[in-house]
Amino acid sequence: MGLEKILAIGGKPGLYRLVTQTRTGFVAESLIDGKKITVGLRSNVSVLSEIAIYTLEEEIPLRQVLLNIQVKEKGGKTSIGHKEEKIKLEEYFFEVLPDYDEDRVYPSDIKKVIQWYNILHENGITDFSDETESSEE
Repeated sequence: MGLEKILAIGGKPGLYRLVTQTRTGFVAESLIDGKKITVGLRSNVSVLSEIAIYTLEEEIPLRQVLLNIQVKEKGGKTSIGHKEEKIKLEEYFFEVLPDYDEDRVYPSDIKKVIQWYNILHENGITDFSDETESSEE
């Protein structure tokens, strides 16, 4: 499974797998505890395959950032936790994405990316290659 069916839901911790669509929204399953929830159409939902990180020159898809973390960590979990202090998070992210835009990528964003990578890793979702292989430019 790729990132196309993995969701981040505003106001809810962790990541969710899209299970099915309903008339009023959809059903999602938590990757943390496996509980299913219904999500209305008005909820703030982001599909991981659509998220990008700002760099000084362009926006890099989240899947590429996750791939960079995977290469740095040799396929394992991250060497730092998402609750580390700001300076350690920024140092780590500079190793993963050296030209990220410090003015537009906040420490809270870095925490999310690290946490999301670890959640995906724990659930065996480690294929971050682009399944569509299409350039949307």
